[in-house]
Formats: sequence, structure tokens, C-alpha cells
Amino acid sequence: MKRREGRAVTDRWDVAVVGGGIVGLATARSLLLQRPGLRVTILERAPGLAGAQTGHNSGVIHSGAYYRPGSAKARLCLEGRRRLIEYLEAKGLEYRIPGKLIVAGRPDQAARLRVLAERASANGVEGARWRSAEEIRSLEPEIRGVAALEIPGAGIVNYAAVAHSYARDVEDLGGTIRTGTPVLRASNTGAGIEIEHAGGALSARVLVGCAGIEADRLARSCGTDPAVQIVPFRGEYYTLRDPDRWGLSHLIYPVPDPTVPFLGVHLTLTLHRGIEAGPNAVLALGRAAYRRHEISVRDLAELALAPGSWALARRWGRTGIYEALRSLSRSVYARDLRTMVPAITDADLLPGGAGIRAQAVDRAGRLVDDFVLIDAPHALHVLNAPSPAATAALALADTIRDRLLHRRDLAL
Repeated sequence: MKRREGRAVTDRWDVAVVGGGIVGLATARSLLLQRPGLRVTILERAPGLAGAQTGHNSGVIHSGAYYRPGSAKARLCLEGRRRLIEYLEAKGLEYRIPGKLIVAGRPDQAARLRVLAERASANGVEGARWRSAEEIRSLEPEIRGVAALEIPGAGIVNYAAVAHSYARDVEDLGGTIRTGTPVLRASNTGAGIEIEHAGGALSARVLVGCAGIEADRLARSCGTDPAVQIVPFRGEYYTLRDPDRWGLSHLIYPVPDPTVPFLGVHLTLTLHRGIEAGPNAVLALGRAAYRRHEISVRDLAELALAPGSWALARRWGRTGIYEALRSLSRSVYARDLRTMVPAITDADLLPGGAGIRAQAVDRAGRLVDDFVLIDAPHALHVLNAPSPAATAALALADTIRDRLLHRRDLAL
């Protein structure tokens, strides 16, 4: 795919999208479909596209069962899932719909699972079905639980491949994509946004911030108070040795803790018949700290000085310590998986990859649990777009597009 490289000149654009992940690409695509001829460029700091959250997730097509009814996540996940599958079919991209089992390992979890079943129904999730302990064993002989909620619409896909397909659409529609072009500074000129980047400078009538882990910093550079701090959580995966041994036909999830926006370590089928276990959620020591030993002094200092950091530590310190322990101990990781799959041993877990989740935290130390979009003069910033953002991307992009096209910035 041809890329337009940044040049040491000032270019003029209608829209500059900062971030070449799946949400930024889908947003540019949506704008160009709705307004042909709009001058749209995407600036991505990495050498390639979809290299951060988009390329390091578990590839799950979410069904919308988990999210608070009426929330943006609930609404956009269902719509996004439907449109994503239509897109995959139209483009001939590989995907599978094996469904998932959300397994309650204890009676107290069964009560929480009932609440989750009610939430799935309220959100319009189709086909959700309660399963008894005997039915669990019939569906998945290696899985044990007192009850489970079967969600037949959950699937798997390669989101990096989807993102690259969106990128081809953007270019076919007349947009440009500049990789290896980190934004150095962005400032509001009163008439638009001026962006200095690694290859020069450009101006845009509107900046759309889809910068993921750098989203709050980008907003501040544009003169906007984001009211949240992006905190990096590293999600670490294992792969199961001898995946055919387990005979899994569903994705296997625990009942999530309703107080945190993480789903717990789970088992995910891959498109190539493997099985991934994870992810956990460890506070990373840098915004790009994909490995345990990686540390950013700047990121840690900024985190320590953020208004919500100490409240976050007080609220979730014990949970954080346990996640760190599980990160360091394969035995603890295996023990947690055994609540659903009793036969798993330490030796069954092989080291896998890791991803960084860009999680917004407010000034009270609360983990923000919904998508967050903030309008600003000549800009719109996506300040929280964790899972299920990849599933919801097409619908989320249309929401961003509609907010932009109803503003004076892009008036014809």
C-alpha cells in the first residue's frame, strides 16, 4: 500500500486524524463516505498501522452482553458488531463465530451471572441462553462451573487485517495516510489547528484525536483539559500447549467483577486453531511498556502527579498487587484458569504476547467505563476507547463523523 510521506512543508486539510488505529481509520473512512471530496489525512507515529491496541488485542468480536444498558458501549457494540460482520462478508475477510460461555465457578458468581443475563437481554443481545452445570460439560467437556451464560454471537477476527482494509478504503476514497509521522505539537490558531510533525507541518480545519495511549497529551497540547488521565495497563497472554487436547468450541470467560472494566483472564480461540489465555491487567511502568522490564521515567512521574493517581492506588491497590503477582507467577495464572478448566497445569501455559490498554482515569481515581468523546474548538478528542472499541469501530466512527459534520468547522 502506498503511503504519502510527511514533507517539510505546510499542507492544508479539512480534517487531520491523529492515530492510525482501527478507530482513527474507521473515522476517516466514515467521513469520506459521507462527504466525498473532503480533504482528510491520517497521521500515525509508528512505521505501520494498527500496531498498538488494534494489533495487540485478543481479536474478539464482542456481543454487547457486558455493558451498562443505555451506555455508548452497549449501543455502539451491538450496531458495530452487525456492521463489522457485514463488512467482513463483503470484503471476504476471515472470521469465525464460535460463541462464548461466561462461566460461574461458584454459587455467588451465579447470582452475578443472572444480573449479566438481564443486562444482555436489556441490551438486545440475541440468543443468550442459561446453561446448567451438566449442559456446560456437554458443550465443553473440559470446562466446569455451576452455571454459564451462552452468548452465541461472540466471534473472533484479526483486527489488524480489518484495520488495513479500512486503510485501503480511505485511500480509495481520496484520503491520505502518513506513517512514521509522530505529532510533535498541535496548537489552536483560532481558524483551525496547526500541527507540527516529524516531517514538517500542516494545518487542518479540524483535528480528530484518536491517539489511544497519547490521547490526553494530545488534547492538552491543543489547549483542552481532558479531565482524565490515560493510565496504561499491560495485558499479558499465554498460549495453551497442544490446543487440540482441550477440544474447545467456545470462547470461555469467567464472570467479571462488576466494579472494574476488565473481564478477567479467559480462553480465546484464534483463527488458526490455537488457544490464548488472558489477558491480565497489570499497571504498566510506561505507556509503551509491553515488557515487564520496560520503564518510562516521564510516564511514571506524570502518573504520580496526576490528580486521580493516589485515589486510584487507594481504591485498587490490593487488586493491583494481585495482578502484579499473577504477572510474575505462571502458577497463579494457571490457578485462576483452573476455576473454569480444572485440568490446566503450569506446564500447559506457554508465554504469549502482550498489549497495552489505554484506560482513562478521572480525578477521583475512578476507571472510566464508557467511551469518552470531548468536543473542543477545531477538535474532537476520543479520550477513552478500550474494548469493545474494535468491534464497535464502524458505529463509533459514524458517531464521531456526525458530531463533526454538525459543527461550523466543516460547514460547506
